[in-house]
Amino acid sequence: MPRYRLTVEYDGRPYRGYQAQAELPSVQASIERAILGFCGEDLRLQAAGRTDTGVHATGQVLHIDLAKDWKPDVVRDALNAHLAPEPIAILSAEVAEEGWHARFSATERRYLYRILNRRAPPGLDQGRVWHVKKPLDAEAMHAAAQALVGHHDFTTFRDLQCQAKSPMKTLDVAAVRRVGEEVRLEFASRSFLHRQVRSMTGSLVEVGVGRWRARDLAAALEARDRRACGPVAPAEGLYLTGVSY
Repeated sequence: MPRYRLTVEYDGRPYRGYQAQAELPSVQASIERAILGFCGEDLRLQAAGRTDTGVHATGQVLHIDLAKDWKPDVVRDALNAHLAPEPIAILSAEVAEEGWHARFSATERRYLYRILNRRAPPGLDQGRVWHVKKPLDAEAMHAAAQALVGHHDFTTFRDLQCQAKSPMKTLDVAAVRRVGEEVRLEFASRSFLHRQVRSMTGSLVEVGVGRWRARDLAAALEARDRRACGPVAPAEGLYLTGVSY
């Protein structure tokens, strides 16, 4: 029974997150329906990570075990045909090596958060960026973000409904840069707590607009208290951009 590794992109706006939920639209349910339509198999996907309602992906990774040995290009093209016109695309399909698992074999997950930083609202990117009107100091945000890098107790930036066993995580990358009218935040770690990226982003924006200084962000981290977190950034600016193995 061959295992296929799928790299997937999707617009998260029409879905109640990646994970299948009874009678609610989800990315997982849509792809599983496409698999059923393609080869008649009713199965469950395994994913590198679960994205929340409204969160997008340009590099989500999934795996499926199919009964028949299909050519990878056939798997990709057939699933895309069955997914149309939904905003989900299978970018690639590959035969996975023995023992490989989309979730458990992952060594790093990467996220991008896009902020449109101008007075005018988004036209083309509505629902795909967080619109912040006040000028943001991206350099100050980047400097403050370095306090988050490393192995820490991230309770402050952990959603109250998070089911992770421990708040301890190692953040490998926290980078902020301006690209024209956008401020882009990039984060990388083996794994993240529920809404950790959006929580860190919202607090970094407090630095960017001048309400917080770098020491305030560091103090919030050290507080290990959810009440010390700044406003949580909305879902629409967040993208799962890649997974390393």
